[in-house]
Parts: sequence; C-alpha cells; structure tokens
Amino acid sequence: MLQFPLWKVLVILLVVGWGLLSALPNVLPASVRSALPGFLPSQTLNLGLDLQGGSHIALEVDATDVRKNKLEELSRDLQRVLLNEQPRIPFRNRSVEGDNVRVRIVNEADVPAAIQRLRAMSIGVNALEAGINDGPVVERRADNFIELSLSDEAVTVLTRDAVARSLEVVRRRIDELGTREPSIQRQGENRIIVQVPGETDPARLASVITQAARMTFNLVDDEADIAAWQRGETRPGWRLVPSPGDAGGFLVIQTTPIVTGEQLVNAQQNFDGETGNPVVAFQLNNRGAVDFGRASTENRGERFAIVLDDEVVSAPVIRTPITTGSGQIEGGFTTETALDLALMLRAGALPAKLQVVEERTVSADLGEASVRAGVTAAIGGLALTAIFMMINYGVLGVFSVVSLAVNIAMLLGALSAVGATLTLPGIAGIILTMGMAVDANVLVFERIHEESRQGRGALSAVQTGYQGALSTILDANITTLLAAIVLMYLGAGPVRGFAITLGLGILTSVFTAFLFTRLMTVVWLRTAKPKTVLV
Repeated sequence: MLQFPLWKVLVILLVVGWGLLSALPNVLPASVRSALPGFLPSQTLNLGLDLQGGSHIALEVDATDVRKNKLEELSRDLQRVLLNEQPRIPFRNRSVEGDNVRVRIVNEADVPAAIQRLRAMSIGVNALEAGINDGPVVERRADNFIELSLSDEAVTVLTRDAVARSLEVVRRRIDELGTREPSIQRQGENRIIVQVPGETDPARLASVITQAARMTFNLVDDEADIAAWQRGETRPGWRLVPSPGDAGGFLVIQTTPIVTGEQLVNAQQNFDGETGNPVVAFQLNNRGAVDFGRASTENRGERFAIVLDDEVVSAPVIRTPITTGSGQIEGGFTTETALDLALMLRAGALPAKLQVVEERTVSADLGEASVRAGVTAAIGGLALTAIFMMINYGVLGVFSVVSLAVNIAMLLGALSAVGATLTLPGIAGIILTMGMAVDANVLVFERIHEESRQGRGALSAVQTGYQGALSTILDANITTLLAAIVLMYLGAGPVRGFAITLGLGILTSVFTAFLFTRLMTVVWLRTAKPKTVLV
C-alpha cells in the first residue's frame, strides 16, 4: 500500500494534470480559449436549459394525418396488388374519400379474389406485438365497389410508431442545426418534448422541426384546364396542387412521382452559377438517378414539378436527359431558407404532421441564480468540510482538502471532455460527490487513528488503515455506481444528467481518495518521518 514505483507516480500525476487542464477552459474567457494551442483541451461544460435558458417546444403527432397518409399509401399499393399479380384484376374509380379508400372492380366475378388480395396487404403493424391484424379492413359495397379502412387499434399502433420515427427525424434536424446537447424525449402516447439550451428563436426552431419535408418529382400536364379541375372535373392518375410561381397559382401533376425524397442521399445550400441566387443542390441514390434519367429521357421538352409538402417549389423544363442524379432546386430562397430546406431534406421527411401545442422561451435568470446558489453551497460546504477535516485529522485533513479540490476539478474536466450537459440535478450530483469523497477519506483516517491508538507506528498505521478501509470503500462506491448506471440508461433529461455526474464523480472520488491522497501521505511520511499520525 505504501509502495509507489516511479511509473505509478507518473500515471497519477498525468491523470491529475489532464483533469486540471480539462477543467481550466471553464474559467477562461472565450478569447483566451480560442488562442489555446490545438493540443490543449478547449471544450467547456454545456449548460442545460434550466441554467442558461433556451427554447421549450411541445409537439403532438396528428393521428388524423397518420390515418390519411396510410390510406394514400394503401391507394398506391392497391394498384400494384390488383394489376401486377396474376391474374390481373381490372379496376377503376380509385379514390380516397374520408376515412376510406374506394375502388370499383370492373368484373363482378373478380370481386372475391380482389377482396382476398386486399386483405392480405400489410399496413406496417407488427401483428404479434400489437395483437391486431396487420391488414386493412376490407368491405364490399354495391356496384362492385370495395372500401378499405383502418381500425382504430391500427391507427393507435401506427401513431405510436410515427412518434418513434418522428423522434429520430427531429433529433437529426436539430443535430444538423449544430445545437449542443438538446433534450428530445417522448411524453405520453403522441407527444414529443424538445428543449434546446441556448436557442433564443423558438419560432424558427419549430418551423424547422415541424415541416413534413415530403419531396417528390412529378410530371406536369401543361395542357390541363386548371379552371375545369377547380370545378371538380378531374381524371384518374393526376391531381391539382398549388404552385405560387405559376399563373393561376396551380398545376396538374401526375399522382405517381418520378422519384421521392427517400431517394436523396445529400442536399446542400448553394448558389446558382448564372443568377447567384440561393438554391438547394441535391444528389440522388443509384435507383433515383436511374428513374430520373429514364423519365427525363422519355419526357424531353416537358415540365416536371418539384413538390414539397403538396406545393410546387419549382417546375423547370427538361431540356436534356438528366442521368447523373444531381440537380438543384430553385424557389426564390433566401440563404437561410435554403439552408433550412437542405437540412430538412438531409434529415428526412416526417412520417406525420407535428403540431406545436406549446412553444416558449425559457429565461436564464433562474439558471444564473441557481448557478450562484450552487457555487455558494459548494464553496460553503468545502470550507466547512476543510475546517472539520483539518481540526480532526491535522496534516491528513489538509491532504484530504487538497484531494477534494482536485477531485472537483477532475470531475468538471471529465464532464467537459465528454461533452456532458450540466443541469441543476448535475450540480446536486457534484455536491453529493464532495460528500462521498470526504466519506472515503474519513473511513481511511479513522482506521489509521484506530491503529495508532493501539500503539502502531505511523507507517504501520497508514499501511493497515488503507488496507482495512479498501473493501468498505469499494463496496460502497460500486453499489452507488451501479445505481448511477441504471439511472443513466433508464432515466431521461435531468435524471440522466444527475446520473452522469454521479457516475463520473464516483470514479474521480475513488481515484483521488485512494491514490492521490495516499501518494501525498506517503511522500509526507518519507520526508517528515513523523512518529505518529494522531492529532
């Protein structure tokens, strides 16, 4: 216990030095941090929403939109099921009306086979997990009509799945914004809570994370009579969509897209080489490039619409076949709106509409007061602890106070290095760590005093004291560390922040109490050569 070879001394000093250097940027101004050499740590602690303020947004997944999107998907899949499988089953008058997909089978004799095929369609529900049928509700109506609908149980399961997928899309979009340590968590069955520390514009944040960003490329029918379409004179396979950039404000586009946003592999804000206006440059995957190349070859001279969330962004003419899979979207963007659109396209489309049910900016005033109160409590606790330890344990108490200060610095350095977010519960974790570090030293020092009272010399008492206290210290800290790990993986938000701080604090406490303090004690014993360690 009292043997410290040179390599072990160097390792202890290097670890302490790394901890102190990692904590140092937190007390340096930004101008000094930016001038630090590249090999030195420069990352500071991230402050949570409760400490530095920011934006708080509560989102709700629209179950009605989930149903609508799934019905439109069933309408598209219906064509594949009835026409691509043999024997083909001709149909007409396919449409989505309210909560149903309606289709009329041409031959009455084909109706039973059509019903059987449609009932076998999948709606994307895990039947075993959800306990419901993974298929639409199919009913026969008069005049060879068949109606497809979704049960309420299926919509509930689909909504739950949409919330899970929306969480990932929202997380990717916020990460693309460059925001540090956002808190994104599920609340209840259909809500998502987003907290972004330091973000002072919740309106823009809400705009970025709630836009569906469903993009498709569709052929345009320039011969269509827009007025007739607006009177309801439609035809199958085509639909009317808003187009602010065109005369009349509408275009008729083919329902089946050439490519979709799911085939995008990249999107970046750029500038047009001729006009200098902001645009969004995109790149399609191999399948998208092939589909787009074939469509642009077969429809040279025609227009295709770039449709974003059922509104035409631009509708250029296909001058030459586009076979590279790359292009650009023009739409009267500003640099900021082009950046936001590129961000959303890279992050992917939302599976359903997200409605903002709460949007607010959290003031940092409470956070500043909390930080001051936390620092005051830490300094006050450290001062009282120092007085108590030095009165009761003399020189050993001084070593304990030095070790405690190093422990706090190392903990702050570790939190900075891993990019952790400090919240009010995190401050509580730091203060709790101080108590645990002192507790470990008290266990050792009391055991040393006990041995000294039995007549042992200083070296023997310290040796026996550390050996006897080791198992107790490890048992106490390991059980607490296990609890912190459970909280870290099962908790969310402030609970997880507390667990991270507590877990790292346990590691630094054991290191400083059992290695750094022991090293200082051994150096003192060998240089001062005291007869006893009793005060």
